[in-house]
Amino acid sequence: MATQTIESMIPGGKASAAPPLGPALGPLGINIGEVIAAINKKTAAFNGMQVPIKVNVETDTKAFEIEVGTPPSSALILKESAIEKGSGNPLEDKIADLKIEQIIKIAKMKEDNLMGKTLKEKVKEIIGSCNSMGVMVEGKQASEVVKDVNAGTFDKEIAEEKTELTAEELKELEEERKKLAAEVEKRKTVHMATAKKIIDSMPGKARGEIKLKLVEAGVPALIINELLPVTGAAGTPGAPGAPAPAEGEAAPASQEAAPEEKKEE
Repeated sequence: MATQTIESMIPGGKASAAPPLGPALGPLGINIGEVIAAINKKTAAFNGMQVPIKVNVETDTKAFEIEVGTPPSSALILKESAIEKGSGNPLEDKIADLKIEQIIKIAKMKEDNLMGKTLKEKVKEIIGSCNSMGVMVEGKQASEVVKDVNAGTFDKEIAEEKTELTAEELKELEEERKKLAAEVEKRKTVHMATAKKIIDSMPGKARGEIKLKLVEAGVPALIINELLPVTGAAGTPGAPGAPAPAEGEAAPASQEAAPEEKKEE
């Protein structure tokens, strides 16, 4: 029997007959409401995320099958962490903390897309993703928790496939998230003050020279790029009339507007 497939991205648990899904299903002669209900049931766990789905329809019998993809591991980590984006400086700025149960939950949701053969191996993959996003696990640097997993610290939770947290645990994580956010903001304030002091002490210097001093002072790249934009204006480091920028460096901009210059051929 012939099969037609409709592919779409839908909000988890909130698919509707509105475009693009409804109009695509209409010509197939199936019960759209029934399909939508089935999709929402299968994607309820992904509430708040965009989920790829496929609707396979037998053209003769009108029987249908729903295939649900999963968002990237990073999106699931953000969802569990209740944050909008990962850390811009993950080595220093930790922005959330997850329990091992949440890691197991994500690993199970992504189990068909992960390399590991066992749930334990898949859990370590998710922890690795947390590490690159500045998300801690069980109150520790994520990379350190991999060692705990290898040592069998969480074998019981993994074997039982525990994925639920108590209301008290969720409250503790929320408090920890607020504490981490305050610490990140405090460090940013210190780095900004350090960077501005260095920049103010080097008037007329090339951007590359200033940047080197900022890096040596431990100022994060995001703050350096914020305070030393690439294009510049007269009277600023790297601008017309100022010393030429270091090799490989573009001239930064000042706070004043400057006329556009022709690019060199």
